[in-house]
Amino acid sequence: MLSVFEIIAAEQPIGASAVARLLEEDRSAIQRAIVTLANAGWIAPTAERQVRWELSAKLFSLANLPRSSDDLRRRARAVLEHLRDETGETAFLAAPDREGFVVAEVAESRHVLRMAPRVGEPIPASQRATSRAVLPYYDPSRQTALLGRSPTRGELADFAASRERGYGVSVGEGHEGATTIAAPVLDHRDQPLAALGITGPSDRLSADRHNTIGRMLAQCADRLSRGAMVPAPA
Repeated sequence: MLSVFEIIAAEQPIGASAVARLLEEDRSAIQRAIVTLANAGWIAPTAERQVRWELSAKLFSLANLPRSSDDLRRRARAVLEHLRDETGETAFLAAPDREGFVVAEVAESRHVLRMAPRVGEPIPASQRATSRAVLPYYDPSRQTALLGRSPTRGELADFAASRERGYGVSVGEGHEGATTIAAPVLDHRDQPLAALGITGPSDRLSADRHNTIGRMLAQCADRLSRGAMVPAPA
C-alpha cells in the first residue's frame, strides 16, 4: 500500500491501471489499495471523466512540509505576505480536503488582536468564505460530498454570487466577531487548487472594506492560478 501511495505521489494524477503497470502487480490488488487509501483520506479522485488519483490535503494535517515540496505553497508565500502587509490582517492558503479544507500556509497579522489559523487546521465546508469561494467550481456531487448533504437554495445563491464577483465572504460564522474573505485558486481546467483568504476581527474588516479586499484577493488568486508571482509592495 505504501508503494501505491508513493507511485501516486510521484506520478499524480494517475489511474489504477498505470499504477499496476509501474508496480508490476495485479490490478485488482492495486484497486483495493487505492480504495483503502481513498477511504482513509490520503488520496482523492480528479474531476476528469476517466478517474485518476492524486494526493489529498491530508498531509498538511501531519506536518508543515518543506516549501520546496509544494510549488503552490512556495509561490503563495510571497502572495500571503503581500496581502498581509496591504490589509493588515492574517492571510492564508487553504487546500480542499475530503470533508472541507485544510490550512496549508499562513502569514499572520502583526496586530496583537488577530486571527491566527494554524497550518494543518481543518476548515469545515459549511458556512465559510472558503466554501463560498471554491464550491461554485465543483459539480453537484462534489459539493454534496464536501458539505455532507445537498446544498440549500440559499447556499447555491451564495455560490452563484461569489462566483460572479470572484470571492466569498463570511461574517461571524467560523468564529464570533471574525470576518473572512476568500478567492479561489484554479488550475487550467477551472478546477480549484486552493482558496486564498484574509481573516481578522470584524470591526477591522468592516463591510465597507469587503469589496476592496475581495477584489485584491481575486487578482492575487488569479496570478497564482496562472503561475505568476505578485510583486512585493513598494
